Amino acid sequence: MTDKKVCPVQLVQPDGRRVHGSPYADAVTDVDTARLRGLYTDIVAVRRLDAEATALQRQGQLGIWAPCLGQEAAQVGSARALRPDDYVFTSYREHGVAYCRGVDPAQWPRMWRGVSLSCWDPDEYAMTNPAIVVGAQGLHAVGYALGAHLDGAEIATVVYFGDGATSQGDIAEALGFAASWGTGVVFFCQNNQWAISEPVQVQSPIPLAQRATGYGIPSVQVDGNDVLAVLAVTRGAVARARDGGGPGFVEALTYRMGPHTTSDDPTRYRSRADVAPWQARDPIERVRRLLVAEDGWDDAFAQRVHEHAEDTASAFRAGTLALGDPEPAALFDHVYSRAHPLLDEERTRFTDYLRSFEEAPS
Repeated sequence: MTDKKVCPVQLVQPDGRRVHGSPYADAVTDVDTARLRGLYTDIVAVRRLDAEATALQRQGQLGIWAPCLGQEAAQVGSARALRPDDYVFTSYREHGVAYCRGVDPAQWPRMWRGVSLSCWDPDEYAMTNPAIVVGAQGLHAVGYALGAHLDGAEIATVVYFGDGATSQGDIAEALGFAASWGTGVVFFCQNNQWAISEPVQVQSPIPLAQRATGYGIPSVQVDGNDVLAVLAVTRGAVARARDGGGPGFVEALTYRMGPHTTSDDPTRYRSRADVAPWQARDPIERVRRLLVAEDGWDDAFAQRVHEHAEDTASAFRAGTLALGDPEPAALFDHVYSRAHPLLDEERTRFTDYLRSFEEAPS
């Protein structure tokens, strides 16, 4: 009989006190006050940027946005465990990962505003653009990891997805393929408890990490609101992948504090009582309390963090407002790599249709 109880790795409690005796603590002994301040700065900046993007969508400047409110520690902690040459495959909510990979916030709005098919050059940041098809990136990551291994690259490939994606066939196929071929890919599941309006308990009667165990893939469940624990666990998983140890699976337990996207109303399927316990586990407040307890907090530092967060949000807003609307006929660009007669015919008919408005008598 399978034991359903899994104790998630935790290094910092919600009240800011450290957890002593965990073997994972050895993986973050280099995180001194300066580095802890850096992690705090990252988390605050990501939350501020996320709030700015949500406001821009409400103002009609973005078509849609997928908030990551509450999930910042899972994203920052895992991203800061990566090397520049590690390759990231993302879903559509990993704004914190993009921030840590150095993506210019002014580049992010392109796709969300609906003026481009992508946001940034993946090769420049070793990170793919947001993937809208749920779970598809799992197969892409496994294929890339296998190719990198055949090329002799000593890197880790990391793929991010949510709890809902674990119910998709693409993730199941990716896990099976990775296990069979021993590919160096780390499956990073942000279990934010909700697949739009469906709670995780409906998706799986056991912890999601145990699904990977069924494929023979080493897995670990971590407190996703504890940035140090996430950093430690991810460091171990990517080191194993780089060293040829095969795939790994990380389930970060966190919570989506906001809507699934800006077109969603979470009050229709969850109550304030559902959210309240997770508000007490806020990842920002947890690090702040730790810094206070260990004499790493002062007003000057708090002011620097605030200013950096505001600068990040301002860059995102400026990038959004600077984007013009594309020409309507650009709809047909970059559909095929070569000329296609059917597409050419559709472009001509559409152009003639638009021209008919210009030629119509006033």
